[in-house]
Amino acid sequence: MKNERLRMVTAAVLLLTPCVVFGAASTADDRIALSVDGSTLTGTNGGGGGSVGWLHNFDADSLAAVAVEHQVIANARWTFGSLSGSLTRGSGGARYTFYGEVHEGAGEDGPRAFHYSTQAVGVIGTWFHRFSAQLEDRQIDVKNIHGNLPKLGLSYLWNPHLLTSVAYAYSVNGNLGTRLTSIRIDTYGSKLSFLAGVAFGQASAIVLGNVADQVVVLAPGHQLKEGYVGVTRSLPRLRSDLTLVADYQDLSGIKRATLTLNYVIHVGHAGAAR
Repeated sequence: MKNERLRMVTAAVLLLTPCVVFGAASTADDRIALSVDGSTLTGTNGGGGGSVGWLHNFDADSLAAVAVEHQVIANARWTFGSLSGSLTRGSGGARYTFYGEVHEGAGEDGPRAFHYSTQAVGVIGTWFHRFSAQLEDRQIDVKNIHGNLPKLGLSYLWNPHLLTSVAYAYSVNGNLGTRLTSIRIDTYGSKLSFLAGVAFGQASAIVLGNVADQVVVLAPGHQLKEGYVGVTRSLPRLRSDLTLVADYQDLSGIKRATLTLNYVIHVGHAGAAR
């Protein structure tokens, strides 16, 4: 989801990922993340946006990132900055990653201005290099929609080439009205990797990244059906990766299709490239 999806390669595609692997194989690495997207939305002329971010691994177990993103959909537009970080501790069969992220900005919905603010903290435990559990709490305050959205995620690495994940998010206060289940599968190859997933349940439009009036009038608590697929192409000679993700959402009859292109390039020493 453009949530979790997202977001920064996040945050890219930081918005709809049940389990995120933080850190890099090398001890230090710098990357520039660029993203552009275009959307269609029922009853409107759609929209689009883009982001630019910088990610730095201080070592194999610590990561910091900053980014700025701008989005337009229907008659709404908003811009926000992002700051995130993670720290991994443990060794052998048990490792724990603690992470946090902040997104702050503002926008306009026609003649009306609004504040955009989301924060999240979480922990991911990984045991025996295969099984992971994620516990996260996300606070959302956008326009007239606000609340906390805890999430529990589980993932299993069947082999070096196949990862499956499931997650469940349930809003506990405010007016998010969200009870969302998501399922995802990732396959990894030497040059090509693929991802696919679905999400379904009750959801607020704000959780999905839409702030146009045509969608927000449905919030909170309308039914979501979502599916997405993506492919990542490794470009070793350019020390970069290119990812294309197609996402389709149907929120109680309001339909949105989004195509997102992410490009991540390593800008540190040659030994830091994957």
